[in-house]
Amino acid sequence: MPTVLITDSDFPDSNIERDVLNGTNTELKTAQASTAEEVIESAESVEADALLVQYAPITKTVFERLDGLQAVGRYGIGVDNVDLDAANDHGVQVVNVPSYCEDEVSTHTFALLLACVRKVSSLDAAVKDRTWDWTGGRSIHCMRGRTLGLAGFGKIPQKFVQKVNGFGVDVIVYDPYVSEEKLDGQGIEKVSFDALLDRSDYISVHTPLTEETEEMFDADAFDRMKDTAVLVNTSRGSVIDTDALAEAIRDGQIAGAGLDVLPNEPPENESLSKRDEVVVTPHIAWYSEESFDTLRRTVTSDLERLLNGGTPENLVNDV
Repeated sequence: MPTVLITDSDFPDSNIERDVLNGTNTELKTAQASTAEEVIESAESVEADALLVQYAPITKTVFERLDGLQAVGRYGIGVDNVDLDAANDHGVQVVNVPSYCEDEVSTHTFALLLACVRKVSSLDAAVKDRTWDWTGGRSIHCMRGRTLGLAGFGKIPQKFVQKVNGFGVDVIVYDPYVSEEKLDGQGIEKVSFDALLDRSDYISVHTPLTEETEEMFDADAFDRMKDTAVLVNTSRGSVIDTDALAEAIRDGQIAGAGLDVLPNEPPENESLSKRDEVVVTPHIAWYSEESFDTLRRTVTSDLERLLNGGTPENLVNDV
């Protein structure tokens, strides 16, 4: 009987996964591993055939040490904590859940943008502190006629554009992998990264984390942005140099930021989260009760298919 090991998760239980695997001749085990060595020890102890991972690092060493490993499933869209090259080298198939939370993330992106533009968080805090003073919202500007820049134009930002269209913003996109023809058909202008920085009143980040995108928003980028600009990130925390962002906001280089993701979660310091100009949420953009269920059922079902001779729906690599 093949065994799936949940290496780690912050879910309250594994009932959904057990429900999916019930009657499939597949056993489920759980652990709370936070390092590669802990993953290896946990997997060896139960002779795991597949790993179901949330945050734990699935490194080259993991693949080298776990000879019987057949598959890895990642709770989520991104697989940057899985060494795909090593997976390929060892013939291990990797699956993810690429489209389970498009509505949730695009809606949360919009919520962060509005909260920053309208200063909702700081005004709410002032009222709760018994300060009833509308002038605390000075320098709020109308969104109509402003420019929204998107870094990346996958499924989530496309849904975001649908939701923001009624606010009368002009949309520009930086994405080297999307054609001008596709954007022109939607009335959207394709621009360079420098033009995105120079022209945008609001920038929303929707890129995967790669060598190319890591800290693409750095001190030089903030130097180019408008001092009234707002930056929103619901993609990957390390796309932004958060130390440089904190300095840029402190020095008035940009107006504020809405962040659902950070390089280290929870943050190691509060230089950003304590600022009135910054709205931070705890990596929750993906979440609704519906997406929570879909995420867990989809990836577990794919691992079950792989282990029992079926074809997965969301294979990341081709081995």
